[in-house]
Amino acid sequence: MKKTPRHILITGAAGAIGSALTQVFARQFPDAHFTLVDINEAVLIEKVRVLGKRADYVLWDLFQPESLAEGWQEVISKHGAVDILINCAGIMDIISFQGTGWNLGWKLLAVNLISPLRLMDLALADMKTGGCIINIASMAGRVPIAGCAYYSGAKAGLAMASEIAHNELSQRGIHVVTVYPGPIYSGLEAHARSQVKQGLVSRLIPTGEPNIIAQEIINAYLHNKARVIYPLPFAVAHYFNSVSQWVVAKASPQPLR
Repeated sequence: MKKTPRHILITGAAGAIGSALTQVFARQFPDAHFTLVDINEAVLIEKVRVLGKRADYVLWDLFQPESLAEGWQEVISKHGAVDILINCAGIMDIISFQGTGWNLGWKLLAVNLISPLRLMDLALADMKTGGCIINIASMAGRVPIAGCAYYSGAKAGLAMASEIAHNELSQRGIHVVTVYPGPIYSGLEAHARSQVKQGLVSRLIPTGEPNIIAQEIINAYLHNKARVIYPLPFAVAHYFNSVSQWVVAKASPQPLR
């Protein structure tokens, strides 16, 4: 039987998936304390109001991974070691490689890869047996979507690091779940969709619901599953990757710039 977590930290808690994860984990673990991380303070204030004394929030800019250690120490000094770390925060832009430029490219790498790895590093210093890390990667890290060189590179790196950590940390009794979402209805998805040429392919891409993927993720946690792939049709792209890479390279919508 799994140890009941006492402290759960969720990054990107103001976003669609992060909000849904906060809700399902709060229902499952009514005695856990939640640290909610984002840069959208107004949304975080409302979430903490709903959860009451069992939650607080911190404003961390994941574009600055070098600043995370100090904030992390403040959080664990108040609420103890993190038992479940959920790396959910992410940003996405679909722009050609040259059009992206280094400044935005570095931001995509820092937020989507470097900061999640840094938070894993910080969490593992004190995480006990029975702990869990949940990393929200992306199907964009499995197939070559046009205009996603930096985003997909970051998510591919996070996914591989997460899969390796799953194998290594099982020896310590720590479970790692790697999540491969396709498009999920959210602000991130709407922003990305606005950056590509619309056509038949873009209209037919399966798009999932935040509450459903959140339930899939908590089920993976409860039943010690290594990964979540949602919406389900994307399992084909994951497990038959060579074919899917060829198809996506030929058919993915083109960025507007």
